[in-house]
Amino acid sequence: MVNKNILKIRKQLDKLDNKLLDVIKKRSLLVDVVIKNKKFKKDIVDKRRISIILRNISKKSKQKKIDTKITHKIWKSMIKAFIDYEYRNFKK
Repeated sequence: MVNKNILKIRKQLDKLDNKLLDVIKKRSLLVDVVIKNKKFKKDIVDKRRISIILRNISKKSKQKKIDTKITHKIWKSMIKAFIDYEYRNFKK
């Protein structure tokens, strides 16, 4: 039997997951615009931009006292997923 407190917390996590899905949807729409503005498939991966993003996320995570390993893994995974999305949706 799962503790009532855990069930309550899980409900909060589910609500938060729904908000995250909304944010991912918004991010996807912005990436769609980025795809339309890229001329060549070779433009999809921008290593310089990726390292800047990861550096900024690390800095902001420290400021907000969030475990930097968690945010680094999440953003690396998200970037990889969106690069894959761009390749699948690039139509030129």
